[in-house]
Amino acid sequence: MRQGSLGMTRHEIIAQGHAELEFSLNGKTVSVTSAPAERLSKVVREKLALWGTKVGCDAGDCGACTVLIDGAPACACLTSVQQVEGASVVTIEGLASCTRAGESLKQSFLAQGAAQCGICTPGMLVSAAALLEETRKPSEQQVMDALGGVLCRCTGYRKIISAVLAAAEGVESIYVSPKIGAAVGARIARLDGVRKVDGSEIFGADATPADALLARAIRSPHHHARFTLGNIDGWIGAHPGILRVLTAADIPSVNRHGVIEPFADQPVFAIDETRFKGEAVALVVGEPAAIESLDLGTFPVTWNELTPLLTMDEAQQGMLIHKERPDNLLTSGRVVSGDVDRALASAAVVVEGEFETGFVEHAYIEPEAAWARRVGDTVEIHTSTQAPYMNRDDLVKILGLAPEQVRIVPTAVGGGFGSKLDLSLQPFVAIAAFHLDQPVRMVYSRSESIMTTTKRHPARIRARAGVTREGKLVGLDFTGDFNTGAYASFGPTVANRVPVHASGPYFVPHYRALARAIHTHVVPAGAFRGFGVPQTAIAQEQLYDELAERIGMDRLEFRILNALDASQPTVTGQILGEGVGIRACLEVLRPHWARALKDADDHNAKAAHLRRGVGIAGMWYGCGNTSLPNPSTIRAGLKPDGRIALHQGAVDIGQGSNTVITQIFADALGVPIGIIDRVSADTALTPDCGKTSASRQTFVTGKAAELAGQALKASILRLANAGEGASFTLEDGKAIIDDGVMTHRIELTGLARDGFGYVLKSEETFNPPTTPLDENGQGEPYAAYGFGAHLAEIEIDVELGKVKIRKITAAHDVGRAINPTLIEGQIEGGIAQGLGMALMEEFHPGRGENLHDYLIPTIGDMPLVETILIEDQSPVGPFGAKGVGEQALIPTAPAILNAIHHATGMRIRRVPATPDRIRAALLSAKET
Repeated sequence: MRQGSLGMTRHEIIAQGHAELEFSLNGKTVSVTSAPAERLSKVVREKLALWGTKVGCDAGDCGACTVLIDGAPACACLTSVQQVEGASVVTIEGLASCTRAGESLKQSFLAQGAAQCGICTPGMLVSAAALLEETRKPSEQQVMDALGGVLCRCTGYRKIISAVLAAAEGVESIYVSPKIGAAVGARIARLDGVRKVDGSEIFGADATPADALLARAIRSPHHHARFTLGNIDGWIGAHPGILRVLTAADIPSVNRHGVIEPFADQPVFAIDETRFKGEAVALVVGEPAAIESLDLGTFPVTWNELTPLLTMDEAQQGMLIHKERPDNLLTSGRVVSGDVDRALASAAVVVEGEFETGFVEHAYIEPEAAWARRVGDTVEIHTSTQAPYMNRDDLVKILGLAPEQVRIVPTAVGGGFGSKLDLSLQPFVAIAAFHLDQPVRMVYSRSESIMTTTKRHPARIRARAGVTREGKLVGLDFTGDFNTGAYASFGPTVANRVPVHASGPYFVPHYRALARAIHTHVVPAGAFRGFGVPQTAIAQEQLYDELAERIGMDRLEFRILNALDASQPTVTGQILGEGVGIRACLEVLRPHWARALKDADDHNAKAAHLRRGVGIAGMWYGCGNTSLPNPSTIRAGLKPDGRIALHQGAVDIGQGSNTVITQIFADALGVPIGIIDRVSADTALTPDCGKTSASRQTFVTGKAAELAGQALKASILRLANAGEGASFTLEDGKAIIDDGVMTHRIELTGLARDGFGYVLKSEETFNPPTTPLDENGQGEPYAAYGFGAHLAEIEIDVELGKVKIRKITAAHDVGRAINPTLIEGQIEGGIAQGLGMALMEEFHPGRGENLHDYLIPTIGDMPLVETILIEDQSPVGPFGAKGVGEQALIPTAPAILNAIHHATGMRIRRVPATPDRIRAALLSAKET
């Protein structure tokens, strides 16, 4: 009889709830002892240490855990390990050796830019490999059908489709290797891409210490409640394996955190009162088996549910959520120029409207995850984060330690989009490791992630706009209220950024924009790709369409006529000068616009219930923080062997900063990318490159990298007293410098080394030049703006209210396209999120905390995308570059909404424009 662990027979093991099971894994027979009902995903990851199979939901909704079982794709999270006994299982790690197309698919994904953050990539590759085993030359629709069960939040799917089709056609994957000085502008493959496509990338829940304890939070089941904790010691005693329960009393120092220090207001653990459903009151820490089997409903806490203020109207009339904030007003923003009342009174045509948007969930495929440990007198936190230094600064206050005693080591980030700027579970694991002196890990469930982390701010907007008979904008009067939830998060940022941007990228001589962030008893709203600007664009771009129609002017030409130019002031009085590419973005769409309008007219002349429409929307977005210091610092060093170390602390959340910043640095220094060794974000190893948000990393950290490269180049040339016109190469531990007269060979091994082990070092900081805004919002809030315009072509079934996006043509002024492939991926991903915002995504606090009730676009929802890159270079940015991360999302929703109006004559002023809302509006229009 087969023997199991500790010499027990198979039957003895089964009797204790475990069995020894055999199956083939990636071509080799493996044997594991496990509970038969254990999820295959957990066994593969935690018992067999193959971390490439990712877990995003444990419900079969996201497909990240897809593996092959006897050749067929299946969700490992829904498969028990007993079900695969005697079967063949293939994970991402075995895809190249166990499938016909596995290796070519991996290479194609890398070459085509089909992997961004990488969390969905294993599931996509496994599903694609299964398809190509059965169908060697699939159609695009077959690819979409085969991959339809795997969700991606980053890419917009188009490059994934292209990669699968290219692999099927046997297209050779060509990797660009630019010459020295030609890295900027080259379509090089993502430098961290190999680990993403082979499954070896380590995310927050991967490869945690074997002896780590596990933690789970006790959370409020009510939107607003008071609570009393009971006999915790007795409860611990009744639950073997539970080692500690942590509450507010166990916080070493300050029980408060927040991304903007003057507004910081969120406790790690609530005291006596909770302000939103899901707020934590305690943390249970123990042995993993005890925690996993724990019924949290037995925890000794008594709840007294209170009446919540769930809407902004209720909040402005009800009790104070924070006593120090009258009327539940967190803060407000204001930009005023000219005399808008007089301008609108004299305008030839004035239109007005009210618009409403809901909460939108980030829905990154990787839930929040972290683990922490004590290393001497330091607490070290490994976590999925967008802002390591911001995290560290808050944890220093919470733990009562010096900055050098808290180390943040960012893992790979499986999508962020703003929500992973705020602290979530990092304080929990840090405090637990601090007290227990043992590693502690924590991973949010999907429902926990959706329930407790920040959302896009719901907005209620009222606006009036006026024009002359000739179509010139004369004024815009805008007010916006934003539901910021129970705590501040980035509410102040939204309230300040919105008034700057609510005009859109147009010259508006008379302007008033007021924005307020209002507290309610719901989950905090924070940063989400645009800081309120996507909501404002939905209002302003629909009003501008109405103005054009009222005066009988083409909607695209109206925007071209009013587009900002380099000499005109923005609504804050800033003259941008060079780098204003909005008119070029709009003008390049003219032939696409004419063709799309003709196609729609031709179709509609013959169609009945399937109507087609075409919409246009413009956008602008300031790169970086609004009128605030915004520095990034880059360190670089020349090693004795002639290689270069680049200490680059900008967290790559899929947007490509690991690659783009290296390209910039390589050209500034004048070396091939292949000799650069990246030292990635780590508060103990890399300088502060600021947070990954606000489209700032390419622009701000990229500029710091350019300066650091130039400084290190100058230091190398000084080894031979050579001037700027000299050149050099690095090879075999030598610097070979040609000053135009003679060649100098410098032995690097003979030079003194600094504390980093470098023979030469540079460290440079860039802080974009801005000025504060005065009481009327006048000043220079950003050093550079990105511009863009999207053209949407849609088809709508007027019987069902269902909208299909046929194509998006996207023109974006990126200043300089450092890596066009990565920029295209950002634009396609932004379009997918904008499509979701327009048509399907809305989170209702307390409901739909999963990925089958909360819908995000699938591969089948994504239209064709044509990207046109405009390079109107910024005089400030690195090699003229600007950011594009937020910009890519902003114009999509308003372009779709304008297309719906073009098809039906009906305006949708509340998003998402779901089929029921569209159908109701169509019926209402018929009745009137």
